[in-house]
Amino acid sequence: MSNDLHGVTLEAMVTRLQEHYGWDQLGRKIDINCFISDPSIKSSLKFLRRTPWARTQVEELYQATKFAD
Repeated sequence: MSNDLHGVTLEAMVTRLQEHYGWDQLGRKIDINCFISDPSIKSSLKFLRRTPWARTQVEELYQATKFAD
């Protein structure tokens, strides 16, 4: 993973992505249940912390997303 994520917590990534896309679009971009079925930041973090392939997808989407700061 590149240094673009240095200092960015998983919680910050999920929160920013959710605010940017909303749960519906986020669930379409990354097809994982924690974004589709009764989504919440807390449940998403629990799943992503124990599922490396899903966390990688979140990190890649975070890096690919152009946020308007």
